[in-house]
Amino acid sequence: MEYFVLNNGIKMPKLGYGVYQTPVEETKEAVLNAIEVGYRSIDTAQAYRNEEGVGDAILASKLPREEFFITTKIWISNAGYEKAKKSIDESLKKLKTDYIDLLLIHQPFGDYYGSYRAMEEAVEEGKVRAIGVSNFSPDRFIDLQHFAKIKPAVNQIETHVFQQQKEAKKYLQKYGCQIESWGPFAEGKNNIFKNEVLTAIGNHYGKTAAQVALRFLIQSDVIVIPKSVHRDRMEQNFNIFDFALNAEEMKQIEALDEARSLFLDHTDPTTVEFFMTLA
Repeated sequence: MEYFVLNNGIKMPKLGYGVYQTPVEETKEAVLNAIEVGYRSIDTAQAYRNEEGVGDAILASKLPREEFFITTKIWISNAGYEKAKKSIDESLKKLKTDYIDLLLIHQPFGDYYGSYRAMEEAVEEGKVRAIGVSNFSPDRFIDLQHFAKIKPAVNQIETHVFQQQKEAKKYLQKYGCQIESWGPFAEGKNNIFKNEVLTAIGNHYGKTAAQVALRFLIQSDVIVIPKSVHRDRMEQNFNIFDFALNAEEMKQIEALDEARSLFLDHTDPTTVEFFMTLA
């Protein structure tokens, strides 16, 4: 496995396994399959309601805890110092671990300043190794990191070949924060798995369009956490370190960027109103 080094010196795998929308009853088996394939970085969240399945799988694997890199996220309903602090302990219990490798604020809504203070304390107490945010636009990220005692190590945002986050990356790099992709396959939008550019490049290397899409992100210094409950696809997603895209191929894929979300805009008032119903 290859790694990125976070701003606190901790190594994080460039490739992980995500369990977003993985049914609760299927999570343990899916994560165990991913572990057998070779994944050691597992990404979950309080809102996914499957932290327990992740914890069960890691225990069942019989591998040392230190081999894993576990990420979870604090949900909006747990925002604020007291609620966040309590939720961190609940996540630790569900994950059946003494520490979380990476803890993120899931959405830039609610009292995320209070949540962040609780997260900083969790780092000081040894419950968490690294902290960061998710879905934070550059303006909100800059504001938070400016006042934070422990600077955010990661910002997990929608990133794929059609939304390459070039502007956000510029600021994240400026402030020493690692960008991580959610939705690296754009959840199948824009017919990504049959995209002519990705397919043509893939044919040259004997790879799929999906593998090329992941390889492009990793070579663009983006952490990826593709999700699949199918073992053959887990294996395909994992096998992206035996080839490299050249400069011309990277340029061709960069041209696919639409520089906009294919899902939702976190700065849109209607989007914010929707998230407030989940608080």
